[in-house]
Amino acid sequence: MENKSNFNIQESKIAFLTLGCKVNSYETEAMQALLVAAGATVVEFNEVADIYVVNTCSVTNMADRKSRQMLHRAKKKNPDAVVVAAGCYAQTADETAMKETGIDVIIGNNQKKQIVEILKQYMAGAENKRLEIGKETEYEDLSLDTQVEHTRAYIKIQDGCNQFCSYCIIPYARGRIRSRNPQSVLEEVKRLAENGYQEIVLTGIHLSSYGRTSYEKMTENSGQPLLELIQQLNEVEGIKRIRLGSLEPRIITEKFVKTLCECEKVCPQFHLSLQSGSDTVLARMNRKYTTEEYAASVDILKKYYDTPAITTDIIVGFPQETEAEFTETMEFAKRIGFSKIHVFKYSRRKGTVADKMPGQVDEQVKNERSDKLMALEEALGEAYRNQFIGKAELVLFEECTMVDGEVCQVGYNERYVRIAAKSGEDCSNCIKSVKITGKAREQETLTAEM
Repeated sequence: MENKSNFNIQESKIAFLTLGCKVNSYETEAMQALLVAAGATVVEFNEVADIYVVNTCSVTNMADRKSRQMLHRAKKKNPDAVVVAAGCYAQTADETAMKETGIDVIIGNNQKKQIVEILKQYMAGAENKRLEIGKETEYEDLSLDTQVEHTRAYIKIQDGCNQFCSYCIIPYARGRIRSRNPQSVLEEVKRLAENGYQEIVLTGIHLSSYGRTSYEKMTENSGQPLLELIQQLNEVEGIKRIRLGSLEPRIITEKFVKTLCECEKVCPQFHLSLQSGSDTVLARMNRKYTTEEYAASVDILKKYYDTPAITTDIIVGFPQETEAEFTETMEFAKRIGFSKIHVFKYSRRKGTVADKMPGQVDEQVKNERSDKLMALEEALGEAYRNQFIGKAELVLFEECTMVDGEVCQVGYNERYVRIAAKSGEDCSNCIKSVKITGKAREQETLTAEM
Protein backbone atom coordinates (compact mmCIF):
# COMPACT_ATOMS: atom_id res chain seq x y z
CA MET A 1 0.00 0.00 0.00
CA GLU A 2 1.14 3.55 -0.76
CA ASN A 3 2.56 5.44 2.20
CA LYS A 4 0.29 8.39 3.02
CA SER A 5 2.21 9.67 6.04
CA ASN A 6 1.91 13.21 4.66
CA PHE A 7 -1.85 12.87 5.17
CA ASN A 8 -2.21 14.39 8.64
CA ILE A 9 -5.38 13.79 10.67
CA GLN A 10 -4.94 17.21 12.30
CA GLU A 11 -5.29 18.85 8.90
CA SER A 12 -8.06 16.58 7.64
CA LYS A 13 -11.70 17.27 6.97
CA ILE A 14 -13.76 14.27 8.06
CA ALA A 15 -17.38 13.48 7.19
CA PHE A 16 -19.59 10.91 8.94
CA LEU A 17 -22.75 9.07 7.94
CA THR A 18 -24.75 6.75 10.20
CA LEU A 19 -27.05 3.99 8.95
CA GLY A 20 -29.21 1.84 11.20
CA CYS A 21 -29.92 1.86 14.89
CA LYS A 22 -29.43 4.16 17.90
CA VAL A 23 -26.42 2.08 18.96
CA ASN A 24 -24.78 2.96 15.65
CA SER A 25 -25.63 6.64 16.18
CA TYR A 26 -23.99 6.57 19.59
CA GLU A 27 -20.88 4.87 18.23
CA THR A 28 -20.62 7.36 15.35
CA GLU A 29 -20.69 10.29 17.77
CA ALA A 30 -18.06 8.58 19.93
CA MET A 31 -15.75 8.03 16.93
CA GLN A 32 -16.31 11.61 15.84
CA ALA A 33 -15.37 12.87 19.31
CA LEU A 34 -12.12 10.83 19.19
CA LEU A 35 -11.15 12.27 15.81
CA VAL A 36 -12.02 15.83 16.83
CA ALA A 37 -9.85 15.37 19.92
CA ALA A 38 -7.05 14.31 17.53
CA GLY A 39 -7.44 17.61 15.68
CA ALA A 40 -9.71 16.75 12.75
CA THR A 41 -12.40 19.08 11.42
CA VAL A 42 -15.88 17.60 10.89
CA VAL A 43 -17.83 18.55 7.76
CA GLU A 44 -21.17 17.45 6.32
CA PHE A 45 -21.25 14.17 4.40
CA ASN A 46 -22.31 15.91 1.18
CA GLU A 47 -19.20 18.11 1.28
CA VAL A 48 -15.74 17.31 -0.08
CA ALA A 49 -13.77 15.67 2.72
CA ASP A 50 -10.38 14.02 3.16
CA ILE A 51 -11.84 11.10 5.12
CA TYR A 52 -15.36 9.66 4.93
CA VAL A 53 -16.58 7.35 7.70
CA VAL A 54 -19.76 5.36 7.00
CA ASN A 55 -21.08 3.50 10.05
CA THR A 56 -22.90 0.76 8.19
CA CYS A 57 -25.93 -1.42 8.88
CA SER A 58 -26.55 -5.03 7.88
CA VAL A 59 -29.93 -5.86 9.41
CA THR A 60 -31.43 -6.61 5.96
CA ASN A 61 -30.21 -7.03 2.37
CA MET A 62 -31.60 -3.55 1.74
CA ALA A 63 -29.42 -2.19 4.56
CA ASP A 64 -26.40 -3.88 2.94
CA ARG A 65 -27.26 -2.25 -0.38
CA LYS A 66 -27.69 1.17 1.25
CA SER A 67 -24.32 0.76 2.97
CA ARG A 68 -22.62 -0.02 -0.36
CA GLN A 69 -24.35 2.93 -2.04
CA MET A 70 -23.16 5.38 0.60
CA LEU A 71 -19.59 4.07 0.42
CA HIS A 72 -19.68 4.43 -3.37
CA ARG A 73 -21.07 7.96 -3.01
CA ALA A 74 -18.23 8.96 -0.69
CA LYS A 75 -15.57 7.70 -3.12
CA LYS A 76 -17.31 9.42 -6.01
CA LYS A 77 -17.43 12.71 -4.07
CA ASN A 78 -13.65 12.67 -3.64
CA PRO A 79 -11.74 9.81 -5.35
CA ASP A 80 -8.62 10.77 -3.38
CA ALA A 81 -10.35 10.54 0.00
CA VAL A 82 -9.82 7.75 2.50
CA VAL A 83 -13.14 5.88 2.75
CA VAL A 84 -13.75 4.07 6.03
CA ALA A 85 -16.43 1.39 6.47
CA ALA A 86 -17.34 0.74 10.10
CA GLY A 87 -20.15 -1.24 11.73
CA CYS A 88 -22.22 -4.30 10.92
CA TYR A 89 -21.91 -4.45 7.12
CA ALA A 90 -18.18 -3.86 7.48
CA GLN A 91 -18.07 -6.76 9.95
CA THR A 92 -20.03 -9.31 7.93
CA ALA A 93 -19.50 -8.53 4.24
CA ASP A 94 -17.18 -10.56 2.05
CA GLU A 95 -13.87 -8.69 1.84
CA THR A 96 -13.82 -8.97 -1.97
CA ALA A 97 -17.20 -7.21 -2.12
CA MET A 98 -15.88 -4.59 0.28
CA LYS A 99 -12.89 -3.79 -1.95
CA GLU A 100 -15.17 -3.48 -4.97
CA THR A 101 -17.01 -0.74 -3.07
CA GLY A 102 -13.86 1.37 -3.02
CA ILE A 103 -13.23 1.04 0.70
CA ASP A 104 -9.77 1.87 2.01
CA VAL A 105 -10.19 1.04 5.70
CA ILE A 106 -12.44 -1.49 7.45
CA ILE A 107 -13.25 -1.00 11.14
CA GLY A 108 -15.10 -3.86 12.78
CA ASN A 109 -17.54 -3.67 15.68
CA ASN A 110 -14.79 -4.20 18.24
CA GLN A 111 -12.37 -1.62 16.80
CA LYS A 112 -14.23 1.70 16.84
CA LYS A 113 -12.36 3.05 19.85
CA GLN A 114 -9.15 2.54 17.88
CA ILE A 115 -10.24 4.63 14.88
CA VAL A 116 -7.53 7.29 15.29
CA GLU A 117 -4.73 4.73 15.59
CA ILE A 118 -6.10 2.62 12.70
CA LEU A 119 -6.17 5.68 10.43
CA LYS A 120 -2.65 6.66 11.43
CA GLN A 121 -1.39 3.15 10.71
CA TYR A 122 -3.16 3.12 7.34
CA MET A 123 -1.65 6.45 6.39
CA ALA A 124 1.78 5.14 7.35
CA GLY A 125 1.37 2.25 4.92
CA ALA A 126 0.28 -0.55 7.26
CA GLU A 127 -2.14 -3.21 6.03
CA ASN A 128 -5.65 -2.79 7.40
CA LYS A 129 -7.19 -5.97 8.86
CA ARG A 130 -10.69 -6.49 10.16
CA LEU A 131 -10.76 -8.32 13.49
CA GLU A 132 -13.11 -11.27 13.91
CA ILE A 133 -15.82 -10.65 16.49
CA GLY A 134 -17.37 -14.07 17.10
CA LYS A 135 -15.49 -14.83 20.32
CA GLU A 136 -15.10 -11.26 21.59
CA THR A 137 -15.67 -11.09 25.36
CA GLU A 138 -14.57 -7.56 26.27
CA TYR A 139 -16.93 -4.59 26.00
CA GLU A 140 -15.46 -1.74 23.94
CA ASP A 141 -15.92 1.22 26.27
CA LEU A 142 -16.85 4.27 24.18
CA SER A 143 -18.25 7.35 25.93
CA LEU A 144 -19.55 10.87 25.26
CA ASP A 145 -19.80 14.19 27.12
CA THR A 146 -22.27 15.80 24.69
CA GLN A 147 -24.48 14.54 21.88
CA VAL A 148 -26.20 15.87 18.77
CA GLU A 149 -29.56 15.84 20.52
CA HIS A 150 -29.69 18.63 23.09
CA THR A 151 -32.30 17.31 25.52
CA ARG A 152 -32.14 13.50 25.29
CA ALA A 153 -28.93 11.46 25.51
CA TYR A 154 -28.60 7.86 24.38
CA ILE A 155 -26.24 5.76 26.50
CA LYS A 156 -24.87 2.52 25.07
CA ILE A 157 -24.41 0.02 27.89
CA GLN A 158 -24.42 -3.36 26.11
CA ASP A 159 -23.28 -5.01 22.88
CA GLY A 160 -23.79 -8.35 21.16
CA CYS A 161 -26.64 -10.86 21.09
CA ASN A 162 -26.99 -14.57 21.86
CA GLN A 163 -30.58 -15.00 20.64
CA PHE A 164 -29.96 -16.16 17.04
CA CYS A 165 -33.45 -15.39 15.74
CA SER A 166 -33.83 -17.14 12.40
CA TYR A 167 -34.16 -13.89 10.41
CA CYS A 168 -31.31 -11.97 12.05
CA ILE A 169 -27.62 -11.53 11.13
CA ILE A 170 -26.79 -9.34 14.15
CA PRO A 171 -25.26 -12.06 16.40
CA TYR A 172 -22.73 -12.64 13.61
CA ALA A 173 -22.12 -8.92 13.15
CA ARG A 174 -21.96 -7.96 16.83
CA GLY A 175 -20.76 -11.16 18.49
CA ARG A 176 -21.67 -12.53 21.90
CA ILE A 177 -23.24 -10.41 24.68
CA ARG A 178 -20.90 -8.00 26.47
CA SER A 179 -21.75 -5.39 29.10
CA ARG A 180 -20.33 -2.03 30.05
CA ASN A 181 -18.93 -1.45 33.51
CA PRO A 182 -21.62 0.23 35.70
CA GLN A 183 -19.13 2.81 36.98
CA SER A 184 -18.30 3.86 33.42
CA VAL A 185 -22.01 4.33 32.68
CA LEU A 186 -22.52 6.31 35.88
CA GLU A 187 -19.59 8.62 35.15
CA GLU A 188 -20.82 9.33 31.63
CA VAL A 189 -24.36 10.09 32.84
CA LYS A 190 -22.99 12.48 35.48
CA ARG A 191 -20.99 14.33 32.82
CA LEU A 192 -24.05 14.55 30.56
CA ALA A 193 -26.13 15.87 33.48
CA GLU A 194 -23.50 18.53 34.16
CA ASN A 195 -23.79 19.53 30.49
CA GLY A 196 -27.54 20.08 30.83
CA TYR A 197 -29.10 16.79 29.73
CA GLN A 198 -32.22 15.92 31.70
CA GLU A 199 -33.28 12.72 29.93
CA ILE A 200 -31.25 9.59 29.16
CA VAL A 201 -32.10 6.47 27.17
CA LEU A 202 -30.27 3.24 27.98
CA THR A 203 -29.62 1.30 24.81
CA GLY A 204 -27.82 -1.78 23.53
CA ILE A 205 -28.08 -4.53 20.96
CA HIS A 206 -29.87 -6.80 23.48
CA LEU A 207 -30.42 -4.58 26.51
CA SER A 208 -32.03 -7.32 28.60
CA SER A 209 -28.72 -9.22 28.57
CA TYR A 210 -26.95 -6.45 30.50
CA GLY A 211 -24.72 -7.95 33.17
CA ARG A 212 -25.03 -11.55 31.96
CA THR A 213 -22.03 -13.60 30.86
CA SER A 214 -21.85 -14.86 27.28
CA TYR A 215 -23.31 -18.31 27.91
CA GLU A 216 -25.51 -17.61 30.93
CA LYS A 217 -29.16 -18.51 30.37
CA MET A 218 -31.98 -16.13 31.24
CA THR A 219 -33.40 -16.77 34.71
CA GLU A 220 -35.69 -15.04 37.22
CA ASN A 221 -32.71 -12.89 38.31
CA SER A 222 -31.42 -12.01 34.84
CA GLY A 223 -32.66 -8.43 35.10
CA GLN A 224 -30.95 -7.72 38.42
CA PRO A 225 -27.76 -6.11 36.99
CA LEU A 226 -29.88 -3.80 34.83
CA LEU A 227 -32.08 -2.93 37.82
CA GLU A 228 -29.05 -2.12 39.97
CA LEU A 229 -27.65 0.16 37.27
CA ILE A 230 -31.00 1.96 36.91
CA GLN A 231 -31.16 2.44 40.68
CA GLN A 232 -27.75 4.15 40.60
CA LEU A 233 -28.71 6.35 37.66
CA ASN A 234 -31.96 7.27 39.40
CA GLU A 235 -29.85 9.06 42.03
CA VAL A 236 -27.87 11.23 39.57
CA GLU A 237 -28.60 14.89 40.23
CA GLY A 238 -29.90 16.74 37.18
CA ILE A 239 -31.30 13.66 35.42
CA LYS A 240 -35.10 13.89 35.46
CA ARG A 241 -36.08 11.05 33.12
CA ILE A 242 -34.73 7.58 32.36
CA ARG A 243 -35.99 5.63 29.35
CA LEU A 244 -35.17 2.06 28.44
CA GLY A 245 -34.43 0.79 24.94
CA SER A 246 -35.91 -2.40 23.54
CA LEU A 247 -36.50 -5.06 26.20
CA GLU A 248 -36.92 -8.82 26.02
CA PRO A 249 -40.50 -9.71 27.16
CA ARG A 250 -39.10 -12.41 29.45
CA ILE A 251 -37.27 -9.84 31.60
CA ILE A 252 -40.63 -8.31 32.60
CA THR A 253 -41.35 -10.24 35.79
CA GLU A 254 -43.29 -9.18 38.88
CA LYS A 255 -40.01 -8.84 40.78
CA PHE A 256 -38.38 -6.75 38.04
CA VAL A 257 -41.26 -4.31 37.57
CA LYS A 258 -41.98 -3.91 41.28
CA THR A 259 -38.39 -2.75 41.82
CA LEU A 260 -38.33 -0.70 38.61
CA CYS A 261 -41.39 1.37 39.54
CA GLU A 262 -39.66 2.42 42.76
CA CYS A 263 -37.21 4.38 40.57
CA GLU A 264 -39.39 7.44 40.06
CA LYS A 265 -37.35 8.78 37.12
CA VAL A 266 -38.07 5.76 34.92
CA CYS A 267 -40.62 6.74 32.28
CA PRO A 268 -43.71 4.54 31.85
CA GLN A 269 -42.83 3.80 28.23
CA PHE A 270 -41.66 0.30 27.36
CA HIS A 271 -40.58 -1.12 24.01
CA LEU A 272 -41.19 -4.86 24.05
CA SER A 273 -40.19 -6.40 20.75
CA LEU A 274 -42.95 -8.76 19.55
CA GLN A 275 -42.18 -9.51 15.84
CA SER A 276 -45.36 -11.59 15.42
CA GLY A 277 -48.65 -12.14 17.22
CA SER A 278 -48.81 -15.76 16.02
CA ASP A 279 -47.21 -18.52 18.10
CA THR A 280 -46.42 -20.62 15.04
CA VAL A 281 -44.61 -17.73 13.37
CA LEU A 282 -42.75 -16.94 16.61
CA ALA A 283 -41.55 -20.56 16.69
CA ARG A 284 -40.23 -20.32 13.12
CA MET A 285 -38.53 -17.05 14.05
CA ASN A 286 -36.84 -18.82 16.99
CA ARG A 287 -38.22 -16.24 19.40
CA LYS A 288 -38.06 -17.51 22.97
CA TYR A 289 -41.60 -16.68 24.18
CA THR A 290 -45.26 -17.23 23.29
CA THR A 291 -47.98 -14.63 22.82
CA GLU A 292 -49.47 -15.57 26.21
CA GLU A 293 -46.11 -14.98 27.92
CA TYR A 294 -45.83 -11.65 26.11
CA ALA A 295 -49.34 -10.64 27.19
CA ALA A 296 -48.54 -11.62 30.79
CA SER A 297 -45.54 -9.27 30.72
CA VAL A 298 -47.74 -6.44 29.49
CA ASP A 299 -50.27 -7.17 32.24
CA ILE A 300 -47.52 -6.82 34.86
CA LEU A 301 -46.51 -3.43 33.45
CA LYS A 302 -50.14 -2.26 33.50
CA LYS A 303 -50.48 -3.45 37.09
CA TYR A 304 -47.67 -1.20 38.32
CA TYR A 305 -47.89 1.76 35.88
CA ASP A 306 -50.85 3.94 35.00
CA THR A 307 -51.50 3.93 31.23
CA PRO A 308 -48.01 2.76 30.25
CA ALA A 309 -47.01 3.24 26.63
CA ILE A 310 -46.27 -0.18 25.14
CA THR A 311 -44.45 0.03 21.80
CA THR A 312 -43.19 -2.80 19.63
CA ASP A 313 -41.78 -4.08 16.32
CA ILE A 314 -43.73 -6.45 14.06
CA ILE A 315 -42.53 -8.20 10.91
CA VAL A 316 -45.14 -9.09 8.29
CA GLY A 317 -44.66 -11.62 5.52
CA PHE A 318 -42.24 -13.91 7.35
CA PRO A 319 -41.65 -17.17 5.41
CA GLN A 320 -44.74 -19.39 5.35
CA GLU A 321 -46.90 -16.77 7.11
CA THR A 322 -50.50 -17.64 6.24
CA GLU A 323 -53.45 -15.29 6.15
CA ALA A 324 -54.69 -16.93 9.36
CA GLU A 325 -51.36 -16.30 11.10
CA PHE A 326 -51.38 -12.67 9.98
CA THR A 327 -54.92 -12.32 11.33
CA GLU A 328 -53.66 -13.66 14.67
CA THR A 329 -51.06 -10.88 14.68
CA MET A 330 -53.71 -8.23 13.96
CA GLU A 331 -55.98 -9.52 16.73
CA PHE A 332 -53.12 -9.74 19.21
CA ALA A 333 -52.09 -6.14 18.47
CA LYS A 334 -55.66 -5.04 19.23
CA ARG A 335 -55.64 -7.06 22.45
CA ILE A 336 -52.44 -5.41 23.72
CA GLY A 337 -53.42 -1.91 22.60
CA PHE A 338 -49.98 -0.74 21.50
CA SER A 339 -49.29 2.99 21.52
CA LYS A 340 -46.87 2.56 18.61
CA ILE A 341 -45.99 -0.29 16.24
CA HIS A 342 -42.94 -0.19 13.99
CA VAL A 343 -44.03 -2.25 10.99
CA PHE A 344 -41.45 -4.07 8.87
CA LYS A 345 -41.90 -6.18 5.78
CA TYR A 346 -39.76 -9.31 6.02
CA SER A 347 -36.57 -8.89 4.04
CA ARG A 348 -34.42 -11.89 3.21
CA ARG A 349 -30.93 -11.76 4.65
CA LYS A 350 -28.20 -14.04 3.33
CA GLY A 351 -26.49 -16.00 6.07
CA THR A 352 -29.65 -16.49 8.14
CA VAL A 353 -31.81 -19.57 8.64
CA ALA A 354 -34.95 -17.79 7.37
CA ASP A 355 -33.31 -17.00 4.03
CA LYS A 356 -33.27 -20.73 3.22
CA MET A 357 -36.82 -21.43 4.41
CA PRO A 358 -39.38 -22.59 1.83
CA GLY A 359 -42.59 -20.64 1.47
CA GLN A 360 -41.20 -17.15 0.94
CA VAL A 361 -44.13 -14.73 0.87
CA ASP A 362 -44.93 -12.75 -2.30
CA GLU A 363 -43.98 -9.05 -2.17
CA GLN A 364 -47.48 -7.92 -3.05
CA VAL A 365 -48.87 -9.92 -0.11
CA LYS A 366 -46.25 -8.34 2.17
CA ASN A 367 -47.30 -4.89 0.98
CA GLU A 368 -50.98 -5.61 1.59
CA ARG A 369 -50.34 -6.94 5.08
CA SER A 370 -48.05 -4.02 5.88
CA ASP A 371 -50.75 -1.55 4.81
CA LYS A 372 -53.37 -3.28 6.97
CA LEU A 373 -51.14 -3.37 10.04
CA MET A 374 -50.07 0.26 9.58
CA ALA A 375 -53.74 1.29 9.41
CA LEU A 376 -54.35 -0.56 12.67
CA GLU A 377 -51.24 1.03 14.18
CA GLU A 378 -52.57 4.48 13.35
CA ALA A 379 -55.94 3.70 14.98
CA LEU A 380 -54.35 2.21 18.11
CA GLY A 381 -51.94 5.12 18.44
CA GLU A 382 -54.74 7.67 18.14
CA ALA A 383 -56.84 5.84 20.73
CA TYR A 384 -53.89 5.80 23.12
CA ARG A 385 -53.13 9.51 22.67
CA ASN A 386 -56.77 10.53 23.05
CA GLN A 387 -56.68 9.34 26.67
CA PHE A 388 -54.60 12.39 27.58
CA ILE A 389 -56.97 15.06 26.25
CA GLY A 390 -58.15 17.24 29.13
CA LYS A 391 -55.34 16.07 31.43
CA ALA A 392 -52.30 17.89 32.82
CA GLU A 393 -49.00 16.51 31.55
CA LEU A 394 -45.32 17.24 32.19
CA VAL A 395 -43.56 17.93 28.90
CA LEU A 396 -39.83 18.14 28.25
CA PHE A 397 -39.75 20.69 25.42
CA GLU A 398 -37.18 20.16 22.69
CA GLU A 399 -37.73 22.66 19.92
CA CYS A 400 -39.70 25.60 18.56
CA THR A 401 -41.42 24.69 15.29
CA MET A 402 -44.57 25.18 13.21
CA VAL A 403 -47.58 23.01 14.07
CA ASP A 404 -50.89 23.56 12.28
CA GLY A 405 -49.55 26.84 10.89
CA GLU A 406 -48.59 28.29 14.27
CA VAL A 407 -45.28 28.64 16.09
CA CYS A 408 -45.26 26.16 18.97
CA GLN A 409 -43.00 24.73 21.60
CA VAL A 410 -42.85 20.99 20.98
CA GLY A 411 -41.72 18.16 23.23
CA TYR A 412 -42.71 14.83 24.78
CA ASN A 413 -44.44 13.70 27.95
CA GLU A 414 -43.15 10.81 30.05
CA ARG A 415 -44.99 8.29 27.84
CA TYR A 416 -43.34 9.72 24.72
CA VAL A 417 -46.43 11.38 23.29
CA ARG A 418 -45.55 14.41 21.14
CA ILE A 419 -47.18 17.59 22.45
CA ALA A 420 -47.26 21.11 20.99
CA ALA A 421 -48.07 24.26 22.98
CA LYS A 422 -48.14 27.93 21.96
CA SER A 423 -45.77 30.06 24.02
CA GLY A 424 -44.04 33.39 23.62
CA GLU A 425 -40.90 32.11 25.29
CA ASP A 426 -38.32 29.53 24.27
CA CYS A 427 -38.94 26.48 26.45
CA SER A 428 -36.24 24.24 24.95
CA ASN A 429 -34.83 21.77 27.48
CA CYS A 430 -37.39 22.85 30.09
CA ILE A 431 -39.95 20.60 31.76
CA LYS A 432 -43.31 22.35 32.10
CA SER A 433 -46.82 21.32 33.08
CA VAL A 434 -49.39 21.81 30.33
CA LYS A 435 -53.06 20.99 29.83
CA ILE A 436 -53.84 18.84 26.80
CA THR A 437 -56.56 20.54 24.75
CA GLY A 438 -56.93 18.37 21.64
CA LYS A 439 -55.32 16.88 18.56
CA ALA A 440 -53.19 18.69 16.03
CA ARG A 441 -53.88 18.17 12.34
CA GLU A 442 -50.27 17.05 12.19
CA GLN A 443 -50.12 13.28 12.70
CA GLU A 444 -49.38 11.88 16.17
CA THR A 445 -49.30 15.26 17.96
CA LEU A 446 -51.50 16.61 20.73
CA THR A 447 -52.11 20.31 21.37
CA ALA A 448 -51.81 21.92 24.79
CA GLU A 449 -51.86 25.22 26.63
CA MET A 450 -49.30 26.36 29.17
